[in-house]
Amino acid sequence: MSETTTIIAEIREDVGKGASRRLRREGKVPAVIYGGRKEPVSLAVQHNDLLHATENEAFYASILELKVDDKKAQQVVVRDMHRHPFRPLIMHIDFMRVSAAEVLKISVPIHFVGEEESPAGKASGVVIQHQVTDVEIAALPKDLPEYLTVDLSEMEAGDSVMLADIPLPEGVEIPALTVDEELSVQVASAIHVKESQGTGAAAAAEAEAALAEGELGAGEELAEGEEGAEPEEGVEPEEGEKEGEKEGGE
Repeated sequence: MSETTTIIAEIREDVGKGASRRLRREGKVPAVIYGGRKEPVSLAVQHNDLLHATENEAFYASILELKVDDKKAQQVVVRDMHRHPFRPLIMHIDFMRVSAAEVLKISVPIHFVGEEESPAGKASGVVIQHQVTDVEIAALPKDLPEYLTVDLSEMEAGDSVMLADIPLPEGVEIPALTVDEELSVQVASAIHVKESQGTGAAAAAEAEAALAEGELGAGEELAEGEEGAEPEEGVEPEEGEKEGEKEGGE
């Protein structure tokens, strides 16, 4: 396990949209902590410190220490986080208290190793695909891993790795598999591809042909708000889009 990340927070008394906007202007992020058979508490966290912490993959899948004012630090996990649609800003974050005696369900990333050394990785015309990059696990806090490792060093062309094939540390389960082994899905596979696949060459050729035939005119540009469209410069999203349904509409 890596060094525990500590988040410094302060209790906030005023809540609501106006209070949240004031906090953000001060460089802080509205937050809430709940769970552990205790009442929810509204908090504020320094934005830049939080943004820096989120750069570490382990931030999302490990136990953090949350220190509120001068009180004793408590163990928490990130349960939800809302980012600004197109700016590098965190709009709101939820923390959940962790009990040492209660099993915790959390999604952790999958790390694939040995891919380049595998027979499939060395074979011409074979691509190793990662169909799943994170998985929900269940474990006591003391047994919680930051990630699961899948070794692909023996993978041959045509092979696949299933969810049930992932080696689990002691005390860790995958809830989906405890319900039904048949729910196991493909995590990685080594497939043969055609020369044009995976390069985008075929799609580019089709687009050029469509333009030449006038199938895509200037009037068919994506409107703002449609998938793939860039937001208009200087236009703020609606308040509800920024923050989600947090704390009664913050």
